[in-house]
Amino acid sequence: MRILFTGGSGKAGRHVVSYLINNGHRVLNVDRVPLDHPDVDNRLADITDAGQMFDIMASYAGFDEMEPGNGVPKFDAVVHFAAVPRLLMTSDNECYRVNTIGTYNVIDAAVKFGVKKIIFASSETTYGICFADGDRKPEYLPIDENHPVIPEDSYAMSKVANEVSARSFQRRSGYDIYGLRINNVIEPHEYKENFPEYIANPSVRRRNIFAYIDARDLGQMVQQCLVTDGLGFEIFNVSNDDHSVDKTTKELIAEYYQGVPVGDMDENETFYSNAKAKTLLGFKPEHNWRMYMR
Repeated sequence: MRILFTGGSGKAGRHVVSYLINNGHRVLNVDRVPLDHPDVDNRLADITDAGQMFDIMASYAGFDEMEPGNGVPKFDAVVHFAAVPRLLMTSDNECYRVNTIGTYNVIDAAVKFGVKKIIFASSETTYGICFADGDRKPEYLPIDENHPVIPEDSYAMSKVANEVSARSFQRRSGYDIYGLRINNVIEPHEYKENFPEYIANPSVRRRNIFAYIDARDLGQMVQQCLVTDGLGFEIFNVSNDDHSVDKTTKELIAEYYQGVPVGDMDENETFYSNAKAKTLLGFKPEHNWRMYMR
């Protein structure tokens, strides 16, 4: 597929782009800084500028595409990851502005250019736990996509707003638009760097609901979205199968979630349910921290 990818230079994006390239896709990266990858061309652009996004949506992905003389090819899919990536990086209103206006511009341009597969990055923060003031517990466990999304911070608010906008674009266009509520992304080198602390002090993972997603498995998730057609508008949690700490489900519930309703769960099953992605997309996480922390 010929894919326009926004935010491919970021922590999560660069791993997903590499995964897609390895699966035979052509990727054009749109970001504020270039991605240093031999098989990727870059466009440096501001997603909050609608004109720039409309121009790039009708752009060559490289000089080689000029050779056939057939005009600019059409993108088969858009994957939108570009954003202010978390709270406390910019002012709150700037975070909200960039994330909402940027997402509107990207999806608007994609729909108007007839790109019928759009995947966008939402967030675990939409459930209102990660950036809450104090200790806010989930309404039930495991958290699935039906759990209420009532955040209290500008970053998570922007992600909820983007989901609403995407649903509206899908209703008018009929295209496939899938939103990914991505859990805390772990790069391969971070297992040895960070997980000893997670094991020694599990409470540092409370705001992430003790969950994580390996960056390579996130790439697989995007790939599965690209090859699965006809779902219309869908939201998916994205996580690995297990907790990010060396405690069992039962132990974590006893220590952190007393009084929270809990469904049937396996001994190490993630509190951030990925069951929907497995059922509808065939998602099968391949990496877990125990593989790299023996």
